[in-house]
Amino acid sequence: MNRSINITQEQLQDEFGERVAARLEVGARTLPHDIGARLKAIRLNAMTRRKVANVRAHTAAAVFGQGSSGTATISMGGGRGPGFWGRMASALPLLALVAGLVTIHVVQTDNRLRELAEVDSDLLTDDLPPSAYTDPGFIEFLKNGLQSQDR
Repeated sequence: MNRSINITQEQLQDEFGERVAARLEVGARTLPHDIGARLKAIRLNAMTRRKVANVRAHTAAAVFGQGSSGTATISMGGGRGPGFWGRMASALPLLALVAGLVTIHVVQTDNRLRELAEVDSDLLTDDLPPSAYTDPGFIEFLKNGLQSQDR
């Protein structure tokens, strides 16, 4: 059976990494002693710095939440949820949305009442009585009267 079908991407990456490591090992053996010693010192220095950074991160995570006097607290983005002001800040957009919707409702209701009052006042101040507008003959008169005047 074809071997390439059964090889996964991860296996190919592992093989490549092993080949690169082998080539580097061969190249490191051929380096002069003084260069090898300097590279070793640099590698140890980098490992020490990494360990110090890890210790600081763990110490900061351990100090978080202590809160006693004389102890610094550092927020690492975990632990307890947001405090009172954090909750208030997250609720602020919701409150603004509700206030906006209430304002829109009040303004639209006011506009609708104004329009209805205007129509009522126009009907009451007109020469015709309001009952004339509900008479079917009057509506026909308006339709035919307008059509006969256009001719």
